[in-house]
Amino acid sequence: MEHTVTTLNRPDQDFDIRLRPSRFSDFTGQEKIKERLELFVEAAKARGDVLDHALLSGPPGLGKTTLAYIIADSMESNIKCTSGPVIDKPGDLAGLLTSLERGDVLFIDEIHRMQKTVEEYLYSAMEDFVIDIVIDQGPNARSVRLNIEPFTLIGATTRSGLLSAPMRSRFGLLNRLDYYDAETLKKIVERSARILNVDIEPDGALEIARRSRGTPRIANNLLRRSRDYAQVKADNIITEDVASRALALLDIDDSGLDEMDKRILQTMIEKFGGGPVGISSMAVSVGEEPGTIEEVYEPYLIQEGFLQRTPQGRVVLPRGFGLFGLKPGNTQQELL
Repeated sequence: MEHTVTTLNRPDQDFDIRLRPSRFSDFTGQEKIKERLELFVEAAKARGDVLDHALLSGPPGLGKTTLAYIIADSMESNIKCTSGPVIDKPGDLAGLLTSLERGDVLFIDEIHRMQKTVEEYLYSAMEDFVIDIVIDQGPNARSVRLNIEPFTLIGATTRSGLLSAPMRSRFGLLNRLDYYDAETLKKIVERSARILNVDIEPDGALEIARRSRGTPRIANNLLRRSRDYAQVKADNIITEDVASRALALLDIDDSGLDEMDKRILQTMIEKFGGGPVGISSMAVSVGEEPGTIEEVYEPYLIQEGFLQRTPQGRVVLPRGFGLFGLKPGNTQQELL
């Protein structure tokens, strides 16, 4: 099957592809979603039908792209991949849609970032498999309707709340991926280690899993770094102690928090008394984009009880204060 990628390749893409499961049976975690998708795929194939459009939402690195590829493989279809920001003109979308064959999968990552004018062209494509292209401008303008082959659109988003209601309503299959627990991530780390021919002990795999923020992509990246550390300093064997030392070198603590996580919490405590503080003020204070804080750092901090979103702004919870030996109401300056 042809897998056409229209986005730019990442430097670690070969690594990701090697570790990416190609079948539902190889995909670890997200059991309800996996069972649901597998059933719908089987039913569509049995009818000789095209799978309904699917929306995959959730934080980055949980397997949305991997599931899109597995769906395409299971449907014995080609897949074409792009992302919302890349499609900046209706003509770009028309070119993609008219190149699809019956049953093909079009995967759009970050679909919530698609421009409104482009998004509206998708409505008729998703519902009736037609697109209306406006040719020329002014008095000579005319609309041409193009028929396209029935296809499956799989959209991935880290911020489903930014999707418009008309777009969301056109997806028949809505699936939200959640963070993984440590035991599930341990299985993923052990599978990846086998593929990479890395010698890892069960306790070493669990240590990596515990600090992976509930995210397979992070677990695989930490496995790579632990492999490098073991190669240079530990005879190529990742034990619990080796994994712990490797992750300490990366400034990743026992809770999986990295330097930026702790900077966000510490800045909120020291400069804003623990909050409430708005996302814009927080972003300026830590030198990071608001969108990155909202999509990458906040979900895990909220999930683990370090941070809370309120109508007034972000607030550090007692566990966040405890990370620095503080209690709510006490800032670093007050202790000094």
